[in-house]
Amino acid sequence: MTAWDGVLPFYPQPRHAAGFSVPLIIVILVFLSLAASFLLILPGIRGHSRWFWLVRVLLSLFIGAEIVAVHFSGDWFVGGVWTNTSYKAFSTARVQAHVGLHVGLVGINITLRGTPVQQLNETIDYNERFTWRLDEDYTKEYVAALEKGLPDPVLYLAEKFTPSSPCGLYHQYHLAGHYAAATLWVAFCFWIISNALLSMPAPLYGGLALLITSAFTLFAVFAFASVSSVPLCQFRLGSAALTPHYGPSFWVTLATGILSLLLGGAVVTLHYTRPSALRSFLDQSIKDYSSQGTGNSPFILNNPLHKQFGAPDLSITTKL
Repeated sequence: MTAWDGVLPFYPQPRHAAGFSVPLIIVILVFLSLAASFLLILPGIRGHSRWFWLVRVLLSLFIGAEIVAVHFSGDWFVGGVWTNTSYKAFSTARVQAHVGLHVGLVGINITLRGTPVQQLNETIDYNERFTWRLDEDYTKEYVAALEKGLPDPVLYLAEKFTPSSPCGLYHQYHLAGHYAAATLWVAFCFWIISNALLSMPAPLYGGLALLITSAFTLFAVFAFASVSSVPLCQFRLGSAALTPHYGPSFWVTLATGILSLLLGGAVVTLHYTRPSALRSFLDQSIKDYSSQGTGNSPFILNNPLHKQFGAPDLSITTKL
């Protein structure tokens, strides 16, 4: 340790600031590209249906993007506090810093940023991630953090979520995140089905698929909210206490579930009460609905002979 002039090598590699995860940025860019592509072809749609298509596509892309993006977000349960806390083990030195806790579906992020950043001849700017995916071991990541020599506030919060911690946070958040992620993927599948059905002359089934999308999205929210029944350990960091709360991802997912519920309910209601208005909004013709209700194929309905002479008589008369 003398090579470090008495300073322990807590973090040999350069510090990195907190920010978006790479998968989250990729998801956002993909759906923004789809939205931009649709806006480019929007002028080619004539009449009032142009604005109907605009509302439909943008709402649908928002729902799909939100369902996928929250999987990679770490803002389901968040908290932060400004505090004067110890920085290193076996040292009385203290620093002024902001400590943040960000809990997602597959792990937690712990941030530590000094105010100012340069203190004790070091750059205090950390963003550490600890995951509990099925193929990863949280305990091993925590042991690696101990060997790396991360600052005390980071290790203190990470220890609260270990499986051996008396707080019991690991098992609750692990299970809640697992079931929430699984149900959100099911909701995404039904979102794809609802878009396919609403593009065909089957709006009723498209509305029902949208209702099922809403049901699974809301179930994911309730699954994650079940952790509120667990008494949360007090996070005491120096001179202040950190009190987490539900974050933006939780509330946006709840709003998306309610939006899907309202849209699906509106489609089903209009199908029975105002079918003409629903046809106008979905930009579907009467022929599509006629073929759905009478069982005639679109070829027969669009056939000029059918329009001039009526439907062909397919009955067969047998004379003995």
